[in-house]
Amino acid sequence: MEAQAQGLLETEPLQGRDGDAIGSADLSSMLSEEEKDELKAELVQLEEEITTLRQVLSAKERHLVEIKQKLGMNLMNELKQNFSRSWHDMQTTTAYKKTHETLSHAGQKATAAFSNVGTAISRKFGDMRNSPTFKSFEERVETTVTSLKTKVGGTNHSGGSFEEVLSSTAHASSQNASAGIRQTREEDLQC
Repeated sequence: MEAQAQGLLETEPLQGRDGDAIGSADLSSMLSEEEKDELKAELVQLEEEITTLRQVLSAKERHLVEIKQKLGMNLMNELKQNFSRSWHDMQTTTAYKKTHETLSHAGQKATAAFSNVGTAISRKFGDMRNSPTFKSFEERVETTVTSLKTKVGGTNHSGGSFEEVLSSTAHASSQNASAGIRQTREEDLQC
């Protein structure tokens, strides 16, 4: 019996059609005519059952479509339901939970770090603004703006906006330039 089993269990694979032909030839030669007739009858019966089952399945699928149409269900609703179900299933997996926890923890640490950096920067700006150098610079800018206002059109106690100061400075510069040109022409005439 071992010799027969060893012969059936060859270690080399059969090649394409040759293997199929050898396999079917061996099986058909081992069967008697009576067994072949029984198998043929069983084959016909199975094919008929498969055809019947396909017809029943087709009828049930049509009935399913009719019911869904009556309930107002369409392909889009089904896709939404499938997506929701899949999303829920994915969220319940341990891999998703672990990843979510890790990212959440990392996000909290990042938020805390950004908060600390923001606080430090705010503190540095506050310290810088209170420094004598910055106050000196601020005073110089205020003095310059005040002197420009005085030169341009007298003192304006309303303060004015930055845009007003710029436009008045530009106006004063153009007047000074015009006066300088007139003065140059007068000097040329005198020579």
